Amino acid sequence: MSKAPVRPPVPAPAAPAPAIAPEAAPVEEKKPEKKQKPKAPKRRIQVHKLYKLDGASLTRLRKECQRCGRGYFMGQHGNRMTCGNCGYTTYQSKA
Repeated sequence: MSKAPVRPPVPAPAAPAPAIAPEAAPVEEKKPEKKQKPKAPKRRIQVHKLYKLDGASLTRLRKECQRCGRGYFMGQHGNRMTCGNCGYTTYQSKA
């Protein structure tokens, strides 16, 4: 039987040097917290306000979206009409 050679012990890794303490860092001023404005509650549009019933005829009061088709009405804003479903927008002329 042959003996295996004996290996010398592995030295332990050296401990890291202690970090130098930084000098007194300037204290940062805290910014005041922003106040959140209260939001108005969302109101769902009432469907009966989108149509007008004259005897036996039914008329739509708002324009319908050209992309989405029937049942998707355009929202009326200051100078434009916008579809809430797809975002299609038409602008009204100033004249």
